Amino acid sequence: MKKRNLRGAVVAGAAAAALLLTSCGFGGGNTDGNDDANSPGAVTTLDMMVPSYSDGTKALWEKVIKDFEAANTDVKVNLEMQSWENIEGVLKTKIQGNKAPDIYNGGAFAEFAAEGLLAPATDIASEATVADFQPSFAENEKVDGTQYGLPLIASARALFYNKALMEEAGVTEVPKTWDELHDAAQAISDKTKSDGYGMPLGSEEAQGESLIWFAGNGGNFGDATNIAVDTPANVEAAEFMQKMIKDGVTQKDPGATQRTPMLNTFIQGKLGFAYGLPQTVGQIKTENPKLEYGIAPVATKSGEPATLGVADRLMSFKNDGSKAGAVKKFMDYFFSADVYTDWVSTEGFLPTTKSGSEKLAGDETLKPFLDMLPNAVFYPTTNPAWNATDGAFKSLMGQIATGKSASDVLKEIQAKADAAK
Repeated sequence: MKKRNLRGAVVAGAAAAALLLTSCGFGGGNTDGNDDANSPGAVTTLDMMVPSYSDGTKALWEKVIKDFEAANTDVKVNLEMQSWENIEGVLKTKIQGNKAPDIYNGGAFAEFAAEGLLAPATDIASEATVADFQPSFAENEKVDGTQYGLPLIASARALFYNKALMEEAGVTEVPKTWDELHDAAQAISDKTKSDGYGMPLGSEEAQGESLIWFAGNGGNFGDATNIAVDTPANVEAAEFMQKMIKDGVTQKDPGATQRTPMLNTFIQGKLGFAYGLPQTVGQIKTENPKLEYGIAPVATKSGEPATLGVADRLMSFKNDGSKAGAVKKFMDYFFSADVYTDWVSTEGFLPTTKSGSEKLAGDETLKPFLDMLPNAVFYPTTNPAWNATDGAFKSLMGQIATGKSASDVLKEIQAKADAAK
């Protein structure tokens, strides 16, 4: 893995950056008015920087922090909110000024781990908390075998199906396999005025749609050290995707179709099947509550469970190492079942912990998502070539809708990934 020295990077406009750091209020001291974090009465101040997932994110964190501080009077948490567009830039500026936040909620983290900036998960959470994460999510938080991130939110895909269109087309069973999905979508396309299956291979999320199908054949995009797109399992899956298109069971022009408008078409009741997210449930309640629909596991080649999983995480920058105990208190508090499930369910995501999944298991609308979390397949975001691979999928995968060989398309994507090593 290539290492880029973030600490020593030269920043244009250093004076302005210094002013920004001062205004953000992230200081380097360990306590409020006391240099010894272990002395009686000392209060350790934790600086926490997080993005907004919704209009309610700030209020949710403020409630967590208020309740945590009431139970832990020796720890104070300073909360800073940033937009997703700005948060990575602000973070890098803080790192360059030796003002990294003690707790950070973000996406990619491999670069920080490679620089030795992050505390291992076992230093910032108890053994019980670390062990409570779903294994598939915990594995995705590792760099060179060491876990750094604590999985915060999960999002998995499931098959949304229109009950009324299925009934009109004479489809009596929810598809579990590729062949069953093909035949059911074919029936809806032939016997109703709607398209059977929505396949979004446009630039918004061609990589997501592809990985859903690849995972359904035991495939993936590789791992932290090797991007593996052009594999027999992936080629077979891509060829079946192409068969769906050629047989006319999808919407027109999948290569130019984006996920968001495709899901809106399903929500409007004009599409038989589509892979959706937990948030899609809320959209349906708001935009078309009368829609007759159901949610089922992803259809795979054999019928065995598999899905695309996406996660963000909490992590801790080590700084001088003196705040690890306070960080551990906060992480253990936040990931306790009651506190965590209230936060994650209010935000509309799925829990990454076993205890959280058990607590929310009674929610029937979330059950298909929760059931598939242990079988989730992730993007190899810790691989340095992932960004190039992601871009290649978004720009090239739609070519399977134009008649280009699926095998040739994956070879082209693989070449882009290899060139980025």
